Amino acid sequence: MKKISQKVILLKPESVVLIEGSVIKRSKETQNTELKTGLIEVKISNFEILSAAKELPLPVFGEQDYPEEIRLKYRFIDLRRKEMHENIKLRSEVISFIRTKMIENNFLEFQTPILTASSPEGARDFLVPSRLHPGKFYALPQAPQQFKQMIMIAGFDRYFQIAPCFRDEDGRADRSPGEHYQLDMEMSFVEQEDIFKIVEPIFYDLFLKFGKGKKINKFPFPRISYKTSIEKYGTDKPDLRNPIEIINVTNIFKSEDVKLKIFKEIIKKGGIVKAIPAKNTETKPRSFFDNLNNWAIAEGASGLAYITFEKSNEKIIGKGPVAKFFSEKSISELLKECNIDEKGSVFFVCNKEPEASKFAGIARQKIGEELKLVDNSSFKFCWIVDFPMFHYDEKEKKIDFSHNPFSMPQIKIENFDKKNPLEILAYQYDLVCNGYELSSGAIRNHITEYLFKVFSKVGYSKEMVKKNFSGMIKALSYGAPPHGGMAPGIDRIVMLLADQKNIREVTLFPLNQNAQDLLMDAPSEITDKQLKELSIKNIKK
Repeated sequence: MKKISQKVILLKPESVVLIEGSVIKRSKETQNTELKTGLIEVKISNFEILSAAKELPLPVFGEQDYPEEIRLKYRFIDLRRKEMHENIKLRSEVISFIRTKMIENNFLEFQTPILTASSPEGARDFLVPSRLHPGKFYALPQAPQQFKQMIMIAGFDRYFQIAPCFRDEDGRADRSPGEHYQLDMEMSFVEQEDIFKIVEPIFYDLFLKFGKGKKINKFPFPRISYKTSIEKYGTDKPDLRNPIEIINVTNIFKSEDVKLKIFKEIIKKGGIVKAIPAKNTETKPRSFFDNLNNWAIAEGASGLAYITFEKSNEKIIGKGPVAKFFSEKSISELLKECNIDEKGSVFFVCNKEPEASKFAGIARQKIGEELKLVDNSSFKFCWIVDFPMFHYDEKEKKIDFSHNPFSMPQIKIENFDKKNPLEILAYQYDLVCNGYELSSGAIRNHITEYLFKVFSKVGYSKEMVKKNFSGMIKALSYGAPPHGGMAPGIDRIVMLLADQKNIREVTLFPLNQNAQDLLMDAPSEITDKQLKELSIKNIKK
């Protein structure tokens, strides 16, 4: 027994051992009711070391904030921690739940190719050289978009898969660099609302089961047009837990009753003024408003102008740095337009559209969080619909697709050329929850001649479309049902349910922000022999 105890004492934490002995009740003074096994212990009769552990590079017990580089390099140890373990188990359970729900709704699960052709639209492809066809390359799919449409054309009315997707783009907190997984789905003979009716109950049940008791808004989820979302929330990914709505008050600032010269000059150059009303701020000190102004400057804005109010002789007057530029009439109009009283305040953003809307949206969320208006005990879903088919790319100085190029425009083919392309809407939609886009989707353009017309607006000739999307065009030419679908992101869904801020916390073996696998040391150099087999020459920068 003495030898056994010495062996145990010398062992490093996380070593793997085989123990034989008797399970006995702990003495009263050693019982720990906070542990599952706190009332029992094992009296060891035999002890064997199966695998001795070295000194740990990071602790397993406790949830210490350890450097990400160490955590990813020793991910197999990081995954032993309780929080990480629970996150990955949750991911498995969520995928299993979704798969069951899809099968219950008569969807068939298929697997689409991983090696495919490079596509000229969307993000940058990951390319795979072909050994058998020197000088030619496969691409890893950014999404199974074209394949799932061909599945519909093949006569399978309902398809899904938990699909890996590969995009050579930079990582961020809510997006993994390199790869991600999505619930890819498609349906035939459907309109937009048919897809919503299938998806909404699945997501409601999913978040009800795994949402840790948080409230979920009941379906049908709100439908918000893209235009309205930008106007009211400054983003197409609104967090509806925040009750603040942005108001366009440009007309008030245009009037002679407001003398704020710097805003008027921006308005003359095509700018707009967005107001962010905040109720019940009367008890906030001056430092609260100054801190928000400093935050705005740190974010790259020129500042965040504001006005507060108070009641004096039965009249509501303005206070603060810009109040002196407002007449009594303009104060009254502002209060009415923003639906607030003397207990509230209004913040202003003045710039050209879309910069004004974008920063007003960021400020709306910041102000909502500072005032503790965001309901962190709930999940609030909505659909963003009626996306513009095209937008003007200021950098390239040309019209480009604003969303999915294979979407069906909300206009008949015979009227397509008669309308300004920038005014054409598409049957495109996003599912949004708590400020995160969980899914994009669309009703597809299944008419070849209409696809040619749509692509012509961004500079593609018919021949270019046939060359770049040969498989799709060929398939659509042999009778295609109207169809549509979407692709909710598994990683973001689990991230929300696990209440995490970074997608790497719900991914088994993620890449870091620089798209490196620190555990497996990838990407790595390959040998000259491998390069020769692939007919590739490595040109070093």
